[in-house]
Amino acid sequence: MANQDSKTHLEEDICIHIFTVSAAMVGVCLTVIGLLRVIITIRKFDTIADDILAMDAVVFLVSCLLSYWALRTRATRRMHRIERLADSMFILGLLLMVVVCGFITYAIEFN
Repeated sequence: MANQDSKTHLEEDICIHIFTVSAAMVGVCLTVIGLLRVIITIRKFDTIADDILAMDAVVFLVSCLLSYWALRTRATRRMHRIERLADSMFILGLLLMVVVCGFITYAIEFN
């Protein structure tokens, strides 16, 4: 019983981390979109990085909402499924962020 309580506490702890970091990453994406729009206006070139960042912000928002739902649910099996989905969305958001960094680097280097 103590092992099960410890495992549930650890999973809730992971959900809390996903929740807080995903919410912060939504803000980061929106800030970078604003900065990119300023740079695009000044340097007179366009990139798809801001579009991908907008999709990335939505992915992080979905991850944030799913982790909140996992924290609020009472059923352990449902919590595990929702937590896995939130974790997958979070990883997808991080991968999209790496792709955006590549686009930004390419745009800065070659324009």
